[in-house]
Amino acid sequence: MSVYNGERFLAEAIDSILAQTFGDFEFLILDDGSTDGTAAMLADYAARDSRVRPIIRENRGLVASLNQLLGEARAPVVARMDADDICYPQRFATQLAFLAGHPDHGVVGCWSEDMDENGGPYISGGRDHPVSHEELLDNIRHGGPLLCHPSVMYRRDMVLAAGGYHAAFRHCEDLDLWLRLASATKIANIPQRLIRYRHYMGQVSKRHATEQAVGAAIAYEAWRMRDAGRADPTEHLDQLPAIDTLDDLFGETGVAARVRESVTNGILHSPIALRDEGFDILLHHIRHGGSRHGMWRTVGRLVKLGEPARALRLSAALATS
Repeated sequence: MSVYNGERFLAEAIDSILAQTFGDFEFLILDDGSTDGTAAMLADYAARDSRVRPIIRENRGLVASLNQLLGEARAPVVARMDADDICYPQRFATQLAFLAGHPDHGVVGCWSEDMDENGGPYISGGRDHPVSHEELLDNIRHGGPLLCHPSVMYRRDMVLAAGGYHAAFRHCEDLDLWLRLASATKIANIPQRLIRYRHYMGQVSKRHATEQAVGAAIAYEAWRMRDAGRADPTEHLDQLPAIDTLDDLFGETGVAARVRESVTNGILHSPIALRDEGFDILLHHIRHGGSRHGMWRTVGRLVKLGEPARALRLSAALATS
């Protein structure tokens, strides 16, 4: 678990891990330079339970933290967890039993139960994650969820052999990893809700919706190159390039346009993305012949969000495209 200023939900998350029916584990928790009470909470838990192994250091970001945790872990199997979610007690035992019975699988997740900020029911409308490796590959090719990151358990040596988490794919580092691992091992999800996944406006996926959407679209383009037997041009990047340069990077016309279309489709319902650089990506997509489906509704959404100037700009683009 990596945590940054997560004291609000941290105790619930830690308690749910310490209450697992399978108890023979070390619990590495990295405090990524928090300025709240996280470090003190970790010290208290470590004093009470020898399985808790805190790592306190300056802020370096989630990708660096996850790779450091992978490097410091001593067990052959690693379970991921986030500081704002809650595991059910049987999660570890169920996933370990699956991996023991399926040696050809390197990663296993599970279905999740969505909850709101206060732990109440949350209706996300999303699909459940694919159960089999074949279903996961079909979702990669045709669209659909793959894994819930804080629900996964994986074989440490396999993830390290794949290069761990790639720094360029900040905020979608997990998706990039699953896409790389899908060709190296089998991946599945247990059709049981073994984790409660929290939705709230402060979570990373909402605060960085545009950057996440851009990274995800590029990760799929990289997967497409690998799937075709071609070299992955993103493999050694520390950061992703501007969208305008993607055709040159991939050596193929149309990559940038596909990325803009994917980002546009992914941010239409994100208030944050419609207010940041995501809106400029959307406008570029429309002005260069991209799909207009749902765009007039987006004009109305911008008005409701208190963005009349952006609503007018989108209306003008739709009227002249």
